[in-house]
Amino acid sequence: MTTLDPRPTAAPDLDEVFRLHADRLWSVALRMLGDAAEAEDAVQEAFLSALRSPGFRGDAAAGTWLHRIVVNGCVDRIRATGRRRGAVLPPTAVATADPTGPVATRMAVDDALAELPVDQRAAVILVDGLGYPVGEVAAILRVPVGTVKSRCARGRARLADLLDHLREGRR
Repeated sequence: MTTLDPRPTAAPDLDEVFRLHADRLWSVALRMLGDAAEAEDAVQEAFLSALRSPGFRGDAAAGTWLHRIVVNGCVDRIRATGRRRGAVLPPTAVATADPTGPVATRMAVDDALAELPVDQRAAVILVDGLGYPVGEVAAILRVPVGTVKSRCARGRARLADLLDHLREGRR
């Protein structure tokens, strides 16, 4: 005689899902928002939102579902504040031979990302910055794969213009 497990098998254990995805979710929020404290708040709000939701429907991976909640929360925060983190660093501040060069370059990249429209920023961060497959990003953002590809292409082109001063030999 077999014993039936009374727990439903289709619903994921949210505590486990949170533990599995917390670091990547925080990384997404940090790259989108540019502030560690704000990223932490966004992830916490996403977890609370997931806990309050009527439940995971199972039509996407639990991680994709949580990423969608985090990305949407970050987009809402960006749009609500209407802010950008700042202008791109001047070329002279980046093109130096001192050991802070990589830090200055990273700051310039972060500032350039902040200049992108929020839809392009999300696509570029998820695909290029964090290595998510285009299909998964399409599910997270709830847009067609072609839309993710075009947002990435436009975002990359804009980043190339904004970061042109980082090319070797340019000041």
